[in-house]
Amino acid sequence: MSAATPAPSRLRPRDTLRVASSGLRARPLRVVLSALGIAVGIAAMVAVVGISASSREEVNERLRALGTNLLTVTPGSAFTGGQAELPAESVDMVNRLEQVTSVTAVGTLADTAVYRNDEIDEAETNSIAVNAARTDLLGTVGGTVAAGRWLDAALGSYPTVVLGATTAELLGISEERANGGVHVWLGGEWFTVVGILDPVALAPELDSSALIGWEAAEELTGDEVTPSTLYERSEESAVEEVAQLLPATVNPELPSEVVVSRPSDALAAQEAADETLTTLLLALGGVSLLVGGIGVANTMVIAVLERRSEIGLRRALGATRAHIRRQFLGESVLLAGLGGIGGAIIGGGVTMAFAASREWPFALPLWVLGGATGATVLVGALAGAYPAARAARMPPTAALSTA
Repeated sequence: MSAATPAPSRLRPRDTLRVASSGLRARPLRVVLSALGIAVGIAAMVAVVGISASSREEVNERLRALGTNLLTVTPGSAFTGGQAELPAESVDMVNRLEQVTSVTAVGTLADTAVYRNDEIDEAETNSIAVNAARTDLLGTVGGTVAAGRWLDAALGSYPTVVLGATTAELLGISEERANGGVHVWLGGEWFTVVGILDPVALAPELDSSALIGWEAAEELTGDEVTPSTLYERSEESAVEEVAQLLPATVNPELPSEVVVSRPSDALAAQEAADETLTTLLLALGGVSLLVGGIGVANTMVIAVLERRSEIGLRRALGATRAHIRRQFLGESVLLAGLGGIGGAIIGGGVTMAFAASREWPFALPLWVLGGATGATVLVGALAGAYPAARAARMPPTAALSTA
């Protein structure tokens, strides 16, 4: 009667995890340093993607709040050379378009500057533009008043001025003083500061402007003030159509001298530039991850050389080559996984802190954390493949003889 064939030795996944973790616990300092290399790469990648996503979400929130339906109309180059001009009746002409919901304008006063007082050198203009503004300007461009008040029909006929955010800073006028008690020297006359604007995201040129009423501007210059920039809003679905109609509407005789732009496109272009930078930073994070993977491979090769006696003893007690291979491969994956988890936590924390410092919404896509986990598993498997195969090929007698 033949003897029963012994059951093949098995190493269940739970046992693989136990054996692999036991091998790592025996060398804690080496494990921490090796996992740190993986953590740096993962933290860099998570933080880069998280900060970029938070930045895009902040831009999207601004666009949702400000709208993407604002168009600006400015004069281009004249056919005969030089700067073209917009017709004086251009606002009324645009307002006749049925798709238009609001239209307003500013008119730049040439050779007119504003100073903190009348003792300042006329050449020190700080590039501040003086503009005549219609009373409905803020509503159309989505601007808000930081302090004081905006021009109305009454104030617009008197020597009063509202300063853009940058202008107020350059002139040294704080928001606390923008209550009618401060005067500036504008166009050779004293004007009372009645308000200061918040930064206008879709019309940043207004930040470095001093805005006075249209009637007051014409009285100051003694001439009719023509629009230099039109701001127009329509329904989102009609923006493209209106953009095509505006040149011929503003200047029917010379539509080629009219330039139409969409300010929200600048924010979109900024987002595209941020995405390009994100790709570059991700590549740098990938290099860090590669370096960390090399560190893990080096750690596992050294571990195999140091634990030859352990390998020989396990083989002598019945462990198969597959068992040894799985043990060391499991150690490598577990080591990289520890680094990946630590890196994901660090990267998420960096993203949260950076977003909070900029007052951005925190946005960290779940696929980033999933991708980080998958990347660490892949790096661990690749880094441990050779050391595990080398350990599995080691003959038990040779391993025990070198102990």
